Formats: sequence, structure tokens, C-alpha cells
Amino acid sequence: MSNNPAQQPKQHPAELDWPFFDDSHRSFKVRLDAWCNEHLAHAHHDESRDAVDAECIRLVRLLGSGGWLRHAVSGTDYGAASDVIDTRQLCLLRETLAFHNGLSDFAFAMQGLGTGAISLMGSADQKQRYLPRVASGQALSAFALSEPEAGSDVAAMQCSATATADGYVLNGRKTWISNGGIADFYVVFARTGEAPGARGITAFIVDADSPGLSIEERIDVVAPHPLATLKFDNCKVSAAQRIGDAGQGFKVAMATLDVFRTSVAAAALGFGRRALHESIAWARSRKMFGQSLGDFQITQTKIAQMATLLDAATLLTYRAAWLRDQGARITREAAMAKMTATENAQQIIDMAVQMHGGMGVKKGVMVESLYREIRALRIYEGATEVQQLIIGKDLLKG
Repeated sequence: MSNNPAQQPKQHPAELDWPFFDDSHRSFKVRLDAWCNEHLAHAHHDESRDAVDAECIRLVRLLGSGGWLRHAVSGTDYGAASDVIDTRQLCLLRETLAFHNGLSDFAFAMQGLGTGAISLMGSADQKQRYLPRVASGQALSAFALSEPEAGSDVAAMQCSATATADGYVLNGRKTWISNGGIADFYVVFARTGEAPGARGITAFIVDADSPGLSIEERIDVVAPHPLATLKFDNCKVSAAQRIGDAGQGFKVAMATLDVFRTSVAAAALGFGRRALHESIAWARSRKMFGQSLGDFQITQTKIAQMATLLDAATLLTYRAAWLRDQGARITREAAMAKMTATENAQQIIDMAVQMHGGMGVKKGVMVESLYREIRALRIYEGATEVQQLIIGKDLLKG
């Protein structure tokens, strides 16, 4: 792929003319595209664990030096771009990064998700100690919520935090933790027992070098990202590392996910948009039976389907982002956006792979990489089935 920005793939600008955006978002997108064309032009193909770890760390440093991570945290006193996260900017960032390079989107997203609890409910001291380093790319963060027996069912959490005279002692496991093994600190949710179920959970900041915290297993997945299972064996955490009040961890976790769930939809848009871009280019250039692939009506109908699925998901995603920026509660809208964008992107990318024929399943070809990238988005931060339950329950409340 060329380093010449004029030759780089570009997202269709029509969405920026929609009323969800103002001029600051449009200029933001132009700057972001220019930066991505310059810095993310070459795809990363070495998928060995060490190489992926190193590339993820490099991308965090790069995004930090470029000033983009400032939009993943909140509080101008702590290095953030604004005191409140601009959801539309967050979504534009994830969509654009995903369009150019899937691992760069992962690197950016984990910086925000891993510090979301600190941004929202951390003490001034916690914010000062952690947020500036994350915003500058000097520290990697992680969000440790899931467990072997507690994924979608957070109330089934078993990892415990026992109060002591000077803090807490953590015991248990966390799994499917993004940035596991390379993060500098983890926001960990553990059962403190103030009440049954989800009401007896508390959030803590645990530094990666804390005695009693170890990486039990590194997890390899279809699209290589740093993932791990964490083990806590009498891991001591000071009371100053607790985020918010004891027993308020579930509220902290849900508030964090509410901020970033819409951005998962945006990442799916980026993957889907890149698949459409690749398909149009392939249809124009691929010759079959004396004409281009794009001359066949079946190709035109597939591209029409892809574009319509993409626009429908984009409208839902930026509706949710706009509403949140107006201060609205968006539980239902964010769930609709996340569900629709991830499911539609999966369909778009599958059609792109089919259109590419044998090339679509060749390792290293863009649509093959996108096929592996998109699959996890239908699961993490609330699987599609969970989003359906959220939407249905919200509607039935009346």
C-alpha cells in the first residue's frame, strides 16, 4: 500500500453532512483521516503473539503522541481533550481507525474502556495518577470484568475482595481481558458482599506489578489481539485504589459500558465501510468473461445491499452518539446501534469475501482480515442476544 495520501482508501464523506455533526466534527474527521493516511498506511501482518503485543504497544504510543488518546478520557486537568467525552468524536475515531487498521482501533478502544471508570467516578488523586499517562500513550490500561463463569451474567461474579485494616485482598480469576499481559494497570471488579447479586461488587485499580497478580494464561483468538486470564492470589490493594463506594462496582461497570458501547458500533461501521470500499475496487478491476465483475447485475445488487446495510447502521450509531452528547439516556438506542452495526457489518464483510472468490480467503488479503476482525464485535461488550433483551425490556417498561 502506498504512503501517498491521494492513493489511500477514504471513507465516503456523505455521512458528515448529516445533522448529527457540526463543523468541529467535520474538521476533526479531516485531520484524523490525514493522520491515518500518513501513519497507518502499512498493514501489520505478523500475527505471532510477541509481534502483536509489540505492535499494540507501538500503536498506543503513536496514538498518544498524535494527540488522539486525549479523546478517550475526560478531564482537561488530566490531559484529556475535554471535560466530558464527546461521543461523536469517540465514534468517528473508532470508525476511522477500524477502517484503516483493526489493531489501531483495538489499541485506542482499550485505553478508553480501561480508564472509563476512573474518568467517570475516580477520585482526583486516581485521575491524576493514571489518566495523563493513558492520554499520552505512556501507560496501557485494561478493563477486567469477565470471569470463567460470569460473562454476560455479571451477578455471577466470584472474584472476591476481602476488606482488611488497610485495604482489600483480592482472590479469583478474570478472563477474556483485553490488553491482558501488556497493560500497566487493570480496573478490576470483585465481590465485596455488601448485598447479593450485582449490588455487592466493587471496582479497584490494580497495578500490573502488584504482588499476587499474575497472568495465568494468554488467549489466542481468531483476530490476534492481546488477551489473557488474570489470577489474583491474596493480591493486596490499598483502600485508595478503590473506585467509588464499596458495593457500587456494578454501577461503575455499567456506566463505563454505556459510554463505550456506541463506539463498538462505530468500529463495526469502519470494518464494514472498508469491506464495501474493497468490494467496489475489486468489482471495477476484476475481469471475467470479457467484462468487469462490476458489470454483472448480481454484483451491483450485492453492492447495493452492502451500502444500504451500512447506511442503516450508521444512522442508528450516530443517532445514539448525538443523543448521548445532548445528555440523554441512551440504553435502548446504544443497544440498537451496537446490535445493528455489528450484525450488518458481518453481513457486508461476508458478501465482500464471497465477491472476492478465492482471494477472499487468502491470508493477508484485506477482506479476509476484516472477516476475522468483525466476528468478536458481535459478542464483546454485550452479545447481540443481550442487546435484544435490553431493547425488549426497555420497550416493555412503557
